[in-house]
Amino acid sequence: MCEQCGPVGAAEELHDHGPAGPSRRKLLLGVGAGLGVALTGVPALTSSAAAASLKDGRWCNPALGYFPAGGGYGVPRGGLPHAGQDVTNSSGTAVYAAAAGTVVRRGTNVISGRTGNGIVISHGSGRYTYYGHLSAFRIGLNAKVAAGQRIADMGATGNATGPHLHFETHSGGLGAITNPVSYLAARGVRLGGGWSSVDPGAAGATIKVVQYLMTQRGTKLEADGTYGSVSVGAVKSFQKAKGLVADGQVGPKTWAKLVYTLTKGSSGNHVRALQTAMNKRSAGLAVDGTFGAVTSTAVRAYQSLNRLVVDGEAGPKTWQALVG
Repeated sequence: MCEQCGPVGAAEELHDHGPAGPSRRKLLLGVGAGLGVALTGVPALTSSAAAASLKDGRWCNPALGYFPAGGGYGVPRGGLPHAGQDVTNSSGTAVYAAAAGTVVRRGTNVISGRTGNGIVISHGSGRYTYYGHLSAFRIGLNAKVAAGQRIADMGATGNATGPHLHFETHSGGLGAITNPVSYLAARGVRLGGGWSSVDPGAAGATIKVVQYLMTQRGTKLEADGTYGSVSVGAVKSFQKAKGLVADGQVGPKTWAKLVYTLTKGSSGNHVRALQTAMNKRSAGLAVDGTFGAVTSTAVRAYQSLNRLVVDGEAGPKTWQALVG
């Protein structure tokens, strides 16, 4: 659990941190406007329609683990509220970018009030994520990252009582912190682990996974990564056939009916779905539909990095982690 992770002021200046981060001028030039901008255009979480519109496949879970006692957002911490949510797992557990963006800070104590190794990613429009107490970096400063790309390893650097990820979301400028659990939930992601939810209109690798799985289920779809009317119609028909609510949202109940348990020797579009999901998590596999030695090794490596049972079998737990 974090010993010291208080809030950063909304008007914080972006000072030069030497090797840990760029100067304020360089940061502004690198990521454009948005620092210190008033929080506008973010739908209230009480509106189900507004929240659903955010489930567009652009966000994902940054790390698998559990929420430790006392590690929640806003809990008292040295007289100040805790600025993020802690996700606990063993040291070396993989940490992934929660959304596409640019690494604008990387090093030690990269934000005032935060200790240990950390990364800040800018996602544009005044949105940032912070990843703290890292044991190792897997990406460089100023790097462009994709959603789900491995960026670091979980650790206990700085003021921490044990290994965990301290995760923050900032919306409206760096310093405009918001509850990361509800922020990701509104975007169809369960922080720490769980099936994702994507709505009609979503796009990206997760939609390709859905399309490959639907093709394996007997409805041939183009795996173009766009969740348009044809794919939505197919999913609704599948949901109806399985006795689910036919709303077109691919959520926990639909995923559970859609995925297959795959092992070495399997072949088909469901394996292409697995390889696509693995590639979102930095596996670098050929999407050839063959679960051979290379894919088997990659599945085992992913399971090990994320503290899952290392059996090389892509079952529900592995799928849930991959698409979460």
